[in-house]
Amino acid sequence: MAGPDLKLDVNTELAARRTGMAFQRTRLAEDRTLMAIIRTSLSLIGFGFTIYQFFQHLQEKNLFTGNAHAARNFGATLIYLGVAMVAIGIAYHLQFMLGLRRERQEMLAGGLIHAQSRFPISFTLIVAILLLLIGVAAIASLTFNVGPFD
Repeated sequence: MAGPDLKLDVNTELAARRTGMAFQRTRLAEDRTLMAIIRTSLSLIGFGFTIYQFFQHLQEKNLFTGNAHAARNFGATLIYLGVAMVAIGIAYHLQFMLGLRRERQEMLAGGLIHAQSRFPISFTLIVAILLLLIGVAAIASLTFNVGPFD
């Protein structure tokens, strides 16, 4: 006979599974947030680098007699802004994900979720770190006129 205890067990199981899936959805939403930060910072870095290089080449060929420093400084500022944005995005992502993992472990210890699925390191985070390194290399190139971008 199926009594109220069986119905309670099924409801508890369903709730635990839904909660586990909610953690996965939250993790993926945070990855999408980091991807948006990557897109924006990559645009800033790319646009800033293009402006900087464009006015540097015009000045080298004596095609621009105006104050090219203002435009080059604007380009460099965009690069700095893009690199700072991705660095802050990475820090926020790490802080959020560590908190989410901690919350998930507490719920697992309390028996509220099963946590059978993995909670892997984000590929998006790896891409963000690579973009940060490229941005730092671009800043070093512009600041010290060294490296592959000079």
